Amino acid sequence: MREQLLKDLVAAMKAQDKEKLSVLRMVKGAMQLEEINKKKELADDEVIALLAKQIKTRKESIAEFEKGNRSDLVEQANAEIAILESYMPEQLSEEEVEKMVAEAIQKANAQVPSDMGKVMGILTPQLRGKADMSSVSKMVKEKLTNH
Repeated sequence: MREQLLKDLVAAMKAQDKEKLSVLRMVKGAMQLEEINKKKELADDEVIALLAKQIKTRKESIAEFEKGNRSDLVEQANAEIAILESYMPEQLSEEEVEKMVAEAIQKANAQVPSDMGKVMGILTPQLRGKADMSSVSKMVKEKLTNH
């Protein structure tokens, strides 16, 4: 994953694709910072987590841009999200996530909302990068509240 991002960075430079180049440079910088902090090269799942964080940041920015009526910045952020999402693993459908949530609740023997941490502890490694974790969290909370 890391190598693919770096190859694509070089390809974007050669193709003079300024938008993709800008996004990939930001990702490369974030990867390097993370590698310095961890004192090791990032594994694929760590790179995916980093990409998910970048996407989340841009989605939060879009909400702020919309409040400020900055449609130009909304378009730019959406374009950046599209580039980042092209490196993410295929997202699971809502039905698949619901099934995994139900299995995790059963596995953790969770009964009440205070058991949410146990359930998320099971789900997070399985779903990181494959589903929006905030919606997974809401789903778990809802199921435990209505249990």
